[in-house]
Amino acid sequence: MAHPAAPAAIDPAAVPQRKLFTGATMPAIGLGTFGSDHVSADQIAEAVKGAAAIGYRHFDCASVYGNEAEIGASFEAILQGGIKREDLWITSKLWNDKHGEDDVIASCRQSLADLRLEYLDLYLVHWPFPNFHPPGCDATSRSPGARPYLHENFMKTWRKMEELVDRGLVRHIGTSNMTIPKLKLLLRDARIRPAVNEMELHPHFQQPELFRFVVENGIQPVGYCPIGSPARPDRDRTPEDTVPTEDPVIVEIAQRRGMHPAAVCIKWAVQRGQTPIPFSVHHYGENLAAAIGEPLTGEEMRAIAGIDRNCRFIKGQVFLWKDGQSWEDLWDLNGEITQ
Repeated sequence: MAHPAAPAAIDPAAVPQRKLFTGATMPAIGLGTFGSDHVSADQIAEAVKGAAAIGYRHFDCASVYGNEAEIGASFEAILQGGIKREDLWITSKLWNDKHGEDDVIASCRQSLADLRLEYLDLYLVHWPFPNFHPPGCDATSRSPGARPYLHENFMKTWRKMEELVDRGLVRHIGTSNMTIPKLKLLLRDARIRPAVNEMELHPHFQQPELFRFVVENGIQPVGYCPIGSPARPDRDRTPEDTVPTEDPVIVEIAQRRGMHPAAVCIKWAVQRGQTPIPFSVHHYGENLAAAIGEPLTGEEMRAIAGIDRNCRFIKGQVFLWKDGQSWEDLWDLNGEITQ
C-alpha cells in the first residue's frame, strides 16, 4: 500500500470518546509510540506531530520505549501550535525495574520531564512483574533477581501510584498485561482503582473473558497490537503465530468496503468497545479515518467474533522467574496466580 502523501485532517470532535469512572473522557483511538527495534525515536517524534496535525489527541508513551525526550519536543511544538493541553490524552508507563517504593515517583517525574508536561492523563504499571531485562535481548533472557507476581509487593508499588494522583502528577492510574485473578486482588485492595487495563487485543486474540471482566468493573480496555503487531521484535515471534490482516474474513470485509484489512481491525476494535493504540509512522491517517468511518454491520461484527484463535503475540517470556517455565505461567490460565 502506498504511503499517503498528506492524510486528510479529521475533526477530533468526530472521534468517539470513552468515559472513565472519574467522568473524564479519553479518545477511543490513540497513537502507539513503541517503535520496536526498527523505527528511530526521531521518526516516532515526527509521527506524533503529524498525527496531532490530522486530529489525533491520544498518545500512548512509555519510559522503556526510549523516545520520550524526542516525543516531548513534539508535544511542546504541538502545544505551542495552539492545541490545548486539556484536549490531549497522554499516557506513560512505569517500567519493571522501577517498582520499588523509592522509584515510582522519581520515574514518573522523569517521564514528565522528558515529555515536557506538568501532568499525565494516565500512568500505567507496564507489567505486573518487577523482572528487568536489557533492551534488545532475546526470549531466553532472564533477570537474575526475577520473581513471580507477589500481591503484597505489587500493592506497595500501587500505593505510590495512588500518591502520584494525590500529588496531581497524574490524573488516572491503570494497569497493563494483567489477568483476572490479579485484577480481583487489586480491586479489593486499591484506594484508587485502575481506570484502564492495557492488553493485547486483535481479531485473533479477543480475550472475551478478560474483556468482559474489565468492562463490568468499570475499567476501560485499551488494546495494543490491534492489527497484530506486524513489526514486533523477533523475540516475540513463534512459528504458530497467525496474521489477523490476512484472515479471509478480514480480507473479505476489507475488499467489500474498499478498505485496507488493517483498517477493518481498527474499526472492529473501536466498535467492540476497546481503545486501539496502533503504532504507525505512515498509516496513522488511515487508522484514524477507520475509527470514525461507517460502522461494520452486525453480521460483520459477528463474523469477526468467530475468528478468535486465542493467539497471543506478546507472550512475555523474558518475565519468567524460574527454569523450565513456559510463557503460559505469566497469564494465570487456570484462574489462579502462578507462583
